[in-house]
Amino acid sequence: MAKETGIVSWKELELGCTLTEPGSAAQLKTGDWRSMRPVTNFELCNKCGQCYIFCPDMVYSKNEEGYYEADYYYCKGCGICARECPKDAIQMVEEGD
Repeated sequence: MAKETGIVSWKELELGCTLTEPGSAAQLKTGDWRSMRPVTNFELCNKCGQCYIFCPDMVYSKNEEGYYEADYYYCKGCGICARECPKDAIQMVEEGD
């Protein structure tokens, strides 16, 4: 358990448990669950925002150039962004590649 917050790490949670602390999700690095990650080819991207719209975890945000980038701290690697991208600009790659 993290002493400074009193919140248990997701790695310490038991299967089937319930998170009862409001706002604790922001402190859990859920991106650690990921085995695949989305990588965007900005040369193909048309800045449509479909990745942002369809991401169930809302990990995409717009950068200064208007492109949407995934926050790997929270991205779980579900691949929905890659499936919904109309330009096939997002590819799912194995974590560590």
